[in-house]
Amino acid sequence: MSVRSLTPREVFDLRAKAVQPVTILDVRESWEYERVHLPDCLHIPMDDLRERLDELDREQTYVILCHHGNRSLQVAAFLQNRGFRDVINLAGGIEAWSVSLEPDLARY
Repeated sequence: MSVRSLTPREVFDLRAKAVQPVTILDVRESWEYERVHLPDCLHIPMDDLRERLDELDREQTYVILCHHGNRSLQVAAFLQNRGFRDVINLAGGIEAWSVSLEPDLARY
């Protein structure tokens, strides 16, 4: 089963139109999150995810976010393999989000 990926614009539109909540799960390290993050996202660093898996709802829609989209793709596949029903990779990560949607966000 392949992981669905959406562009920042597609994720923005999905969240705007969604009937059920769509949670952005930021899996970057704490220092990255502190530097810049999107509002209303859930932060669980990739390395902590196994221990914190019970904090997530398998029926919830999650958009997984990292810096460029590589770690988030791995996490999305991990969650799918553990029975999460609707997991989406944010293609290009927060870097693509800042370039395409919010140029005032800090970049690193």
